[in-house]
Amino acid sequence: MRHVIALDVGGTGMKAALVGTDGTLLHEARRATGRKRGADAVVETILAFAAELRAYGEEHFGETAVAAGVAVPGIVDAEKGIAVYSANLGWRDVPMRALLGERLGGIPVALGHDVRTGGLAEGRIGAGRGADRFLFMPLGTGIAGAIGIGSTIEAGAHGYAGEIGHIVVRPDGPECHCGQRGCLETLASASAVTRAWAAASGDPEADAADCAKAVESGDPAAIAVWRDAVDALAAGLVTALTLLDPRTLIIGGGLAEAGETLFTPLRAAVEERVTFQKLPHIVPAALGDTAGCLGAGLLAWDLLSTEVSA
Repeated sequence: MRHVIALDVGGTGMKAALVGTDGTLLHEARRATGRKRGADAVVETILAFAAELRAYGEEHFGETAVAAGVAVPGIVDAEKGIAVYSANLGWRDVPMRALLGERLGGIPVALGHDVRTGGLAEGRIGAGRGADRFLFMPLGTGIAGAIGIGSTIEAGAHGYAGEIGHIVVRPDGPECHCGQRGCLETLASASAVTRAWAAASGDPEADAADCAKAVESGDPAAIAVWRDAVDALAAGLVTALTLLDPRTLIIGGGLAEAGETLFTPLRAAVEERVTFQKLPHIVPAALGDTAGCLGAGLLAWDLLSTEVSA
């Protein structure tokens, strides 16, 4: 059965699949990324995992994968196939496409940015299906965005498009690792809410999910933390709406798991701030944590299509 290998590499875990021609997940697997072992060990884990998937396909589907797609965090040069930099994984200038191609017997390999790859899947087969313009924003450890135009994702001239997490929404806010102060992700990411709620509740183990539950139960301190995050998020989103004018705004990541506890106040806060801008549909992501893996599969099939038509 004809298939491709799809890999989504995260800061703590990797999700992988063998994907059929119609997008069906023929086989799924997960591994720990093991970032504490260092960048070289993480790269070797990725290569070994991909080789395992190739062997599984040969054994169970009677043929070798025809291509592979891999999504990685950080700065990515998709054209050259290089994982340029990842603060979470500690690597610099890893020739990921070449290394995977060699380990996988020379099959074509597509490399993509994790959020843009997840956005590709949400746009084609998820919450953005049918939308001519959309913005996909997962709210996780950080915040980034994928700008969808038709069935493609805009990477920008240098591959940096969509870094909405580094829009400054509070100039006097917390210091960001990028060197600025008050970046959106320092105030409205899942990790930012976790930090704020741990401090407000006095429980160092409390996280963003705990904060959401406390909001639902009417805890005033939790409501204040949540309101601050939603307010910052709305400010960043209105900037994005002004620049991009998307028809659909797709919110994913850990914070979106709070459901209407997030979406009801967020929609209201965005509506309060817009003046001339058109309000987009603000919807939850549909594919959950499989978006990156599904998107990596799409990258692989797209790569094959491009090579055939070239």
